[in-house]
Amino acid sequence: MSRRAHFLLRNAEGVAAVEFAIAVPVLVSMIWGMFQIGIIFQANAGAQHALGEGARYATLCVPTGTGCNVPTNTQIQSMITSHKFGLGNGTWGTPTITSNTVLNTKTITVTYSQPTDFLIFPGPTVSITKSKVVYLSNA
Repeated sequence: MSRRAHFLLRNAEGVAAVEFAIAVPVLVSMIWGMFQIGIIFQANAGAQHALGEGARYATLCVPTGTGCNVPTNTQIQSMITSHKFGLGNGTWGTPTITSNTVLNTKTITVTYSQPTDFLIFPGPTVSITKSKVVYLSNA
């Protein structure tokens, strides 16, 4: 083996730069992915909070002279929409409310779609759907 070949095989200059160039994109992608998952968790918490506030509001009974008034579906929907938080660039659907007059309940459903972005390519769109059944006060 020539002296030059022996020198090149034992020379370790630049090894750290090559390892850095390989490791950094992977590390940055993992950190960015964790950030995207955090955005989804925040949107999930915001949708759950809005749904909870709407469900609580739906169970209220405002006393009147002849009994009480249960909030209308439009009032419940506006309460849900006003209490949402943590929703980024996604799409918030109109809350749906289904009444069951036999059981005296309402089923409230909210939906939210959050697109994800993984730096060099778009990720999947995550759809969050939450639902609650509330029992209404006796009117």
